[in-house]
Amino acid sequence: MELIASFIDLVLHLEVHLAELVRQHGPWIYAILFAIIFAETGLVVTPILPGDSLLFVAGTLAATGAMDVHLLVVLLIVAAILGNSTNYAVGRWLGKTFFRDRGSRWLNPEYLERTHAFYEKHGGMAVVISRFVPIIRTYVPFVAGLGAMTPGRFTLYNIGGAVAWIASLTYAGYFFGNIPWVKKNLSFIIIGIVLVSVVPVVVAAIRARRER
Repeated sequence: MELIASFIDLVLHLEVHLAELVRQHGPWIYAILFAIIFAETGLVVTPILPGDSLLFVAGTLAATGAMDVHLLVVLLIVAAILGNSTNYAVGRWLGKTFFRDRGSRWLNPEYLERTHAFYEKHGGMAVVISRFVPIIRTYVPFVAGLGAMTPGRFTLYNIGGAVAWIASLTYAGYFFGNIPWVKKNLSFIIIGIVLVSVVPVVVAAIRARRER
């Protein structure tokens, strides 16, 4: 319970904690944020790390002069691209290693064939759109790797999605985060960002349950 309470406090007061990290670590904050974005997008075991709200708050801090916003955006785009690429590579390796035989006790290869067909047809949009959906964005590149989505096609949409996600939210924080009303209600805005981000996941879960 204490761990959950700490995580909730981190999310609700992200601007306070991030500002403290900037004060404590100075230029190393770039490496810290790089690691967080890489882990959230590249490691299937860390999907609950803050992403959207972190980018917005980082942008607001950059507007105060705490960080160079353009350097921040470039570094985090690289982190997001590398994270998805790592996730994809792990999924592709697992697909080739464990699920290649018809008698596989791990997963019927027929499912991978269906996944491959889906990602060849709709994978590009899935990779881009998932960038804006917490938790889902951690697993889409992994499943794309399992389904053997064409590497070149995955890379193209991976880069496009990373640029759109990082730039839009970070610059939004940079340009709007220090407007007096926004600054005064930043905690509520962070909660709003989290809720809006989670809505697609909840809707999809409800639809899936109704279909079953």
